[in-house]
Amino acid sequence: RVTPWYFRRMGMLAGLMLVFGLVFLYDGVWGYPKSVALAKKKEWFTTEFLPSFDKAKLEGRLDLWIADAKAKGLPTGSEGEPPKWVSHAAQNGWDEDPKLYSDREIAEQFWFGYGCIAGALITGFVLLLNRGKLLRAEADHWITPEGVKIAFADVFRIDKRKWEHKGLAYAWHRTPAGAEKRAVIDDLKFAGADQVLERLLGRFSGELIEKVSATPPEVEAPADSAS
Repeated sequence: RVTPWYFRRMGMLAGLMLVFGLVFLYDGVWGYPKSVALAKKKEWFTTEFLPSFDKAKLEGRLDLWIADAKAKGLPTGSEGEPPKWVSHAAQNGWDEDPKLYSDREIAEQFWFGYGCIAGALITGFVLLLNRGKLLRAEADHWITPEGVKIAFADVFRIDKRKWEHKGLAYAWHRTPAGAEKRAVIDDLKFAGADQVLERLLGRFSGELIEKVSATPPEVEAPADSAS
C-alpha cells in the first residue's frame, strides 16, 4: 500500500502551495496596491509638498504654510527647516522607500496566486486518487497500482539503476497485443515494493540493467619474475 511518508510529503507540498497562493493573492489585493499608493504619496511629498515649503519661506508666508499644513495633518518641519519624508514615514509606520509596482507586476501576483492554489487542489486530488492504490505480486504476475496485470514471463528488460538512491525500478513488458510498455516499481511510494521487485527478478529472464561503478577495478601488477 501507499506509504504514510508519501501522503505526508504530498500533503506538505499541497499546504505549501496553498500558503504561497494566499500570499500572492494578498500582495495582489492589498500589499502591492498599498505600496503603490505610498510610493505616489512619497512622490507628491518630494515633488510638490517640499517645493511649496521652499516657496512659502522665500515669499515670507512660512507661518501661514505651517498653519495650513498642521490643519491638514501634514508635517511642518522644525526651526525653519523643511519636513523630511523619513521622519514623516516613521511617525506613521510607513516604509521609507515604498516600491512603485507596475500594473503587470500586480497582475502577476494574481497569476501566481491562482496557479499555486490550482496546484494545491491538483495535489490534493492526486492524494485522494492514491488512497486506495495497491502494488501487488502473485506467483506468476504482478498487478500495478493502476490495475494492470503483467505476467513475469512478459517482462524482457528491467532497469534498476535508480533503485539504490531513488527507490525506482522500470520494467519493460509486452502486452497481449504485442506492444512494448514500461511499468514503474516505486519503493518510496509503496511499502514492500522491494519484495515485488525481488519476486520479479526471481522469475525473470531478460536484460537486467544495473548501476555500473564509475571507478574501474584495480588491476594488480604482475609479480616480478625471479632473476
